[in-house]
Amino acid sequence: METNRLIIVAVGGQGNLLASKVLAEAALLSDTPMRMSEIHGKAQRGGIVESSIVFGDAASPLITDGEADVLLGFEPSETLRALPRCSKNTKIITNIAPLPPFTVAIGLGVYPDIEEMKKIIRQETASLMAFDAMKLAKEAGSPLTMNIVLLGALLKAKGVAFTKGKMEEAIKRVTKPAFTEMNLKAFNLGFAVEA
Repeated sequence: METNRLIIVAVGGQGNLLASKVLAEAALLSDTPMRMSEIHGKAQRGGIVESSIVFGDAASPLITDGEADVLLGFEPSETLRALPRCSKNTKIITNIAPLPPFTVAIGLGVYPDIEEMKKIIRQETASLMAFDAMKLAKEAGSPLTMNIVLLGALLKAKGVAFTKGKMEEAIKRVTKPAFTEMNLKAFNLGFAVEA
């Protein structure tokens, strides 16, 4: 089986770990071998959260610099920060709604320009799907569904090799029943984004 190396980068509280669980469940449903590792950092204080998921036959879940086949970014500056993990063959799917760090809020830093970030990413990788996932999450019913919107876009961009049905079943199994319909709507809104 061909190996597919996926990195997910986010800020604490954006739902990276839930998204990873949905992908793990989809892999189980699809009989796809996978290995996963997570770096939580200072997630509870708005720090980075990173998941590395390797689908297919692999001995380790670790993804070193230049090895990512796909990068899924929940926050644009974190996507840019993770660029060294990518190569000229990497697909990038990213949210462009910024979540500036505390240092920017108090005037000790400057948030990078979104258009400039997109330009840099396009120069360094195979493809970029960049869109306002937060807007679609709000349309789905809650900003908390942004992670699921991005999973829909990930599938649409062929960043993972699961069927839409397996991904929807994984969402049903992993998310709380009270939020299942909202998450399925979020997933389908992400899936409708043009690749």
